Amino acid sequence: MNIKLIRNATLVVEYAGKNILVDPMLAEKGAYPPFPNAARQDQNNPTLELPVSVEEIIKDIDAVIVTHLHIDHWDDTAKEVLPKDIKLYAQNEDDAEQIRKDGFQNVEVLTDETVFEGIQIIKTKGEHGRGEILNMTGLVSGVVLKHQDEKSLYIAGDTVWYEGVKEEIEKHKPEVIVLNAGANQFFEGGPIVMDKEDVHEVFKAAPRSEIICVHMEAANHWGLSRVDLKDFVNYKGISSNVFVPNDGETISF
Repeated sequence: MNIKLIRNATLVVEYAGKNILVDPMLAEKGAYPPFPNAARQDQNNPTLELPVSVEEIIKDIDAVIVTHLHIDHWDDTAKEVLPKDIKLYAQNEDDAEQIRKDGFQNVEVLTDETVFEGIQIIKTKGEHGRGEILNMTGLVSGVVLKHQDEKSLYIAGDTVWYEGVKEEIEKHKPEVIVLNAGANQFFEGGPIVMDKEDVHEVFKAAPRSEIICVHMEAANHWGLSRVDLKDFVNYKGISSNVFVPNDGETISF
């Protein structure tokens, strides 16, 4: 298994001989306005350049997983450049129908029993924040990938730590976990993805798993930097289990 962080939550996962693109945000730096009611209103999104070209990212992709339709996970550039016949997985029928309206012809809704080329792709639950902010952020999902020749992989998606994440860890016992851990937030409502304390809770729930933290510094509403998260995991003594890659970096298992 190779997990390449492109930028934000965009990953290319090489798994059981297939290349799976997750949550593609492929626009050039500054293509979209900043998220309102949040920090850094002087910075357009994405706030960082892609580390490699769009052509290189998509050239050998076998399937795409879109955990939800927010622009930092499924953007106009991705809709434009991805082949319209590529296998694409969505979290529910509403998202799938919208993606079909974008011109994609081979869209499937994720379930507990989805299989792609021998790879189990299991939809997992998540909560995109806590309290009233959930009325604004909407439904989200994650996925677990399983194959007899690979370690199990849990991509949690845009969720905070809560009982549902704990249940997914207890159910699937993933050996590798990817967390969206930028503590992104608006001026009201608290983080809508994991912060450093949430990362620590995941570690405590899965102390033998290897944890990769992404979704950092690439949108104006980020609240936790890579430097601060690395300092935190070092302080907690968990740096051998928790990785904070740079954009363009590949981690192999």
